[in-house]
Amino acid sequence: TVDRQSPVTVSVFDVLGRRVALLGDNQVQEGIQTVRFDASSLASGVYLYRVETAERSTTGRLLLLK
Repeated sequence: TVDRQSPVTVSVFDVLGRRVALLGDNQVQEGIQTVRFDASSLASGVYLYRVETAERSTTGRLLLLK
């Protein structure tokens, strides 16, 4: 959820800290947003995602199973 109109960047990183996907880097309106992640070129494993806005940055873990 985005609190107000803001530039938002969504990235996915491998466990070594290399960015493997840039899912979004645009201005978005406030509210709930969705991003499509095509992970077909990635191996199964643990990845980190980071959502960055003008006010804050959130990082989480995701498990990719194929």
